[in-house]
Amino acid sequence: MTMQDPYAGKTIWFLTGSQHLYGEETLRQVAEQSQQVARTLADGAEIPAEVVWKPVLTDRDAIRRAALEANADENCLGVIVWMHTFSPAKMWILGLEALDKPLLHFHTQANVALPWAEIDMDFMNLNQAAHGDREFGYIATRTGQRRKNVVGHASDPRVRSKVGAWVRAAAGRDALTNLKLARFGDNMRNVAVTEGDKTEAEIRLGVSVNTWGVNDLAERVAAVSDAEIDQLLAEYDETYDVVPELRAGGDRRDSLAYSARLEAGLRSFLEEGGFEAFTTNFEDLGALRQLPGMSVQRLMAQGYGFGAEGDWKTALLVRAAKVMGHGLPGGASLMEDYTYEMTPGQEKILGAHMLEICPSLTTSTPKVEIHPLGIGGREDPVRLVFDADPGEGVVVAMSDLRERFRLTANVVDLVPPDAPLPNLPVARAVWEPRPGFATSAECWLTAGAAHHTVLSTAAGLEAFADLAEMTEVELAVIDEGTTTRGFAQELRWNAAYHRLAQGL
Repeated sequence: MTMQDPYAGKTIWFLTGSQHLYGEETLRQVAEQSQQVARTLADGAEIPAEVVWKPVLTDRDAIRRAALEANADENCLGVIVWMHTFSPAKMWILGLEALDKPLLHFHTQANVALPWAEIDMDFMNLNQAAHGDREFGYIATRTGQRRKNVVGHASDPRVRSKVGAWVRAAAGRDALTNLKLARFGDNMRNVAVTEGDKTEAEIRLGVSVNTWGVNDLAERVAAVSDAEIDQLLAEYDETYDVVPELRAGGDRRDSLAYSARLEAGLRSFLEEGGFEAFTTNFEDLGALRQLPGMSVQRLMAQGYGFGAEGDWKTALLVRAAKVMGHGLPGGASLMEDYTYEMTPGQEKILGAHMLEICPSLTTSTPKVEIHPLGIGGREDPVRLVFDADPGEGVVVAMSDLRERFRLTANVVDLVPPDAPLPNLPVARAVWEPRPGFATSAECWLTAGAAHHTVLSTAAGLEAFADLAEMTEVELAVIDEGTTTRGFAQELRWNAAYHRLAQGL
């Protein structure tokens, strides 16, 4: 099964500002040109949602109505605004105050090149975005409106890429706002970073996080039919490189059949409850015979968010990354920094988890293997084994800092392992963190970032940055320009800002 398209039926509204000062002929031209700009954006493959043009706005009542209508439209992910001519910004105050959807201010104009020899005052009156948008920028800042500013012509792929990243972030925000997350059992005992304020998460992000007893899941697993199991087994045999003992007639085939039972039971529980993310915990398996491994990997590949050991914050990040990266090359997965290569000049991080790394990180054919697991006290679990593909990625963690959530994001370069890993029976990823191993790790520790993360090779840093802005979540970035001193100072500024922003 593949992930359902999260952009199907979703829209971005394109709003154009003007006024009646210049006459109806000018407004007709404004409408024609703004429709063309909207079409140019919509035709770009970089923007995954439908761009919907709305009639030109020329007074404050119409602007406020447009904002309220956008809020009420559950398929509207966000709003792009452009001041084609000079739209006096006081008209936008009530609309901006009312708007509850993500906002992108597109600073552009209809033409790419100026027709120098033809420019007259009619042309100047029509093409005034150069100062009309600056008027809008002032009032957006004055009213404290969170937004993304994008500058350039709609035909420029770089510009459409920036707009597209914002659209993907808006879809991630929409996914979190509507997300129901099921925790099967509690989080791992005595672990600090998997704790968190679930009420604040619902206030800030919209996600609903609740717990079900693991035996509620076990009952659903036990009820799976033989026909469902046989169908999944046939799919496994066709899709993966299954080791001989797990193939039909092999002496461990029953273990693979139980993994299929786990997958079908989990999916049934999640679908019936409308859940799009979940957690498990090896310390709380109830009547389950195996710790879910391959079943979790496959559900992540189908778009579900997942966090191990009850880590719901990572589960919601995985779901957001799945939505934001949908349709792009690469994937997203739960990840954990496990161990280091510390040879000077060759430093790398080997990331893995016990069983649950998503196969969306590879274009190769994973192997289906079975091995003992030294924790959990259950039968040997089945898992998919592979190496993540090389390329650029971003590793993102969420921490609860009491008065706020913090996202810490490290841009990384995934590389092949230095040598084969024949004795490591789990899926894994190897990466070189930017700007370098020591600086990256020092900054990560300074930020108090979690050891559970989402590794995304589809949605990049810009989408996560836009998502953080939309949700008013702190973002600390570690990339090629980061220094330990500058990063520590930035965290101090962030702490002061977020505490002041909450008010008394």
